[in-house]
Amino acid sequence: MRRIFFAGVLLSPLFLSAAAHAVQPVTDPAPSSLVRPTSTGVKPARVVSSTAITIPSSAIVPNNAEFVLHLNVTPDGRAQDVQVLKSASADLNETVAAAVRQFRFSPATLDNQPVTADMTLNVFVQR
Repeated sequence: MRRIFFAGVLLSPLFLSAAAHAVQPVTDPAPSSLVRPTSTGVKPARVVSSTAITIPSSAIVPNNAEFVLHLNVTPDGRAQDVQVLKSASADLNETVAAAVRQFRFSPATLDNQPVTADMTLNVFVQR
């Protein structure tokens, strides 16, 4: 009987420490140090002012000619990388693109900060 009691006394700290480890709650890993703020969203760029497009008298332009352009609007509201995607008259591509480069834009914003953004712009030229 002494042997059983002595063995129980010697082994009891092992059982208590095992029970203490089993009772500790499981916690999630620590969150990442990268904290992402909630976005206020993106507001697209828009045309603020435009210039008149001067059409040379020698150019052949159909009535209500439509040009579709792709461009980037910079944070300071200027057009860059202007490309003509759809043309009504190949003679006027550079004239229309040059005029669009003179337009002024309200830049796109992300979280209330101006950012560079792509824009597709339809330009109608009337005779």
